[in-house]
Amino acid sequence: MDNEEISRIAHTGHPIKAPLGDESVSRLLAHALPHGDGRALDLGCGTAEWLLRVLAAHPKARAEGVDIAEGSLAQARQAAQERGVGDRLALHHASAADFAPDHGFDLVLSVGSAHAFGGLLPTLEGARAHLAPGGRVLIGDGYWQSTPTPEAIEMLGDFTDLAGTLDRVTAAGWTPVYAHSSTRHELDDYEWTLWGALADWALDHPEHPDAAEALATAGQRREEWLRGYRESFGFVCLVLRRTHE
Repeated sequence: MDNEEISRIAHTGHPIKAPLGDESVSRLLAHALPHGDGRALDLGCGTAEWLLRVLAAHPKARAEGVDIAEGSLAQARQAAQERGVGDRLALHHASAADFAPDHGFDLVLSVGSAHAFGGLLPTLEGARAHLAPGGRVLIGDGYWQSTPTPEAIEMLGDFTDLAGTLDRVTAAGWTPVYAHSSTRHELDDYEWTLWGALADWALDHPEHPDAAEALATAGQRREEWLRGYRESFGFVCLVLRRTHE
C-alpha cells in the first residue's frame, strides 16, 4: 500500500490535511481572502479541500491547485463537480516548485506542504513569485512547543520554536496579519482521526490483501505520535503580507 493510498484512507474523516478544526479553517480563510472575490492558488493542493471551501464561501472567487498526486487531483475534480464549483477550479498535475502561471494570485496557500519546496522559507519564496500586488499567503508548518527527541526531529524535521519561526518569517520580508496555533484538541483529534480511520478500513476489509499492512501502519503511526512527538510538536498557520511590495 503506497503512501498516497494510506493518506486517502486516513483522511476520509478529516479532509483538511492539517490539525485544524472547521472553525479555524473558516477564520483563516476569512483573513486570507478578506474581499472574497479574488483568485486563489494552492501549492501542493492534494484533494483541494482548502480551495473547495474558498469557492463555496465566495461565489465570485476563482482558484487553481497544483499537485503531483494524480489520484488526489481526480478526487478534487469529482468533489468540485459535486459541490457545484467545478467551473471555477483549475487543477494542474505538476510539481509545485516548477509551476509557472502567467498571472498573479490574491491568495497563495501552502498548508503542510513545505516539503515540496524544501522548507518554510523556500516555500515563502515560491509563493512570493505568484502573488499579485497586495496579495496574501496562508502557510501552515510545524514548530516545536518543547524540546523534541532526536527521533521526533528525524520523523518530522528540524523545526524551531514558535517565536523563532516568526523571527525567520519576518526577517525574510513578511508581516503576519493573522495566525492560528493548533490547539491540543485539534492536534489530538487529527492524529486519532487519521489512524482510527485507517484501522477502521483494515478491520472492515479483512480479506483485502493490504488489510494487515494497513492495520500495522495505523498502530505504528499512533505509537510514533504518542511516544515520539505528541508532547513537543505544534502547528501554526500564518496569514502573511509582504512587508515591502
